[in-house]
Amino acid sequence: MDLLLILTYTAICIAVFKIFRIPVNQWTVSTAVLGGIFLISALILLMSYNHPYSGDGRIYFTSAPVIPAVGGIVVEVPVVPNTPLKKGDVLFRIDPRPYQFTVDQKRAALAEAEQAVRQLKSAMDAADSVVEGAVADSDRAKESFESYLEIFETSRARSGETAVSELEVENRRGLYLAAVAAVGTAKAQAMQARLAYESQINGVNPAVARLTAELRNAEFELDQTTVRAASDGYVAQVFLRPGMMANPLPLRPVMVFINSEDRMLAAAFIQNSLQRVRVGDEAEVSFKAVPGKIFKARVAAIIDVMAQGQLQPTGALIDPQAPERLQPGQTLARIDILEDTSAYQLPGGVVADVAVYTHHWHHVAILRKVLLRMSAWMNYVFLEH
Repeated sequence: MDLLLILTYTAICIAVFKIFRIPVNQWTVSTAVLGGIFLISALILLMSYNHPYSGDGRIYFTSAPVIPAVGGIVVEVPVVPNTPLKKGDVLFRIDPRPYQFTVDQKRAALAEAEQAVRQLKSAMDAADSVVEGAVADSDRAKESFESYLEIFETSRARSGETAVSELEVENRRGLYLAAVAAVGTAKAQAMQARLAYESQINGVNPAVARLTAELRNAEFELDQTTVRAASDGYVAQVFLRPGMMANPLPLRPVMVFINSEDRMLAAAFIQNSLQRVRVGDEAEVSFKAVPGKIFKARVAAIIDVMAQGQLQPTGALIDPQAPERLQPGQTLARIDILEDTSAYQLPGGVVADVAVYTHHWHHVAILRKVLLRMSAWMNYVFLEH
């Protein structure tokens, strides 16, 4: 754009020399050259600080490598290259049979565990019944023992002779003590059965909880055999075919998905040219792919970080002389185009010239607009390589 300004000034000088018949000598030429140097330098400085220009605008987009969560043989690839897709549309399918078999196994194991829980409930109820029976037997044995003991002591006190023998009393005592021991055993067994039944994790039997989690994981893996679009977009190239093996390896994506929701136009400016630029300032965009057309735009955001200052955790100290830090770097500004561009072929990655107009020295913006349009007209001339 600076060259356009110099060429324009040169054309004006030639026209002035011709129209006013100014003699061409060392004085007139020197005056024109010095005047041009001062005039063009002043205009360039004013435009650079107040109405910055970038020839490094570009439409950026995000691409996502498609890596399946599970591995297997591909059985279907219904996606068509460069065809718009909605979130959830099928990209390809992996043979689900091995994962379906696992789900069936987990469901059977879960049903068996749930049946075992019901059996534990029955065993606990049976143990409680045994405790009740043992308590009843103990009560009867106690009554029998106390009755024999009372008869024995009463008869001996009255006549000196006993109606029942001391051996019979001791036998009843032994039966009573055995019944008491049986009650203790029954209660211990009942407690064991209750612990086995009531042992829970978040209100669920541990075996049932474990098998439920395994079933959910198996169902998740079965669902992942159908790979779907994570957002709106399209697949640029499809080389995957049925019969190929797809594996969940991070370095082996099977296709690349282009996200159509994250596309943006950003322009790179030198660091000292954005000091007066603010969000919302007017801007204009000229795509090299659309010669002669100027699109109205505005500054949407100024990205306040640069790649040259980026730090990531590594095992090395900061090296100011590293190749990625030797360049000063440029500042990115996100530009929103205010006009409809659907009628034009503007693929992701297309380059553009961007001019921003601030509120300072607004009358100088006219010159920047003229130069931008001249640059856009020059896009009609190009050579095929």
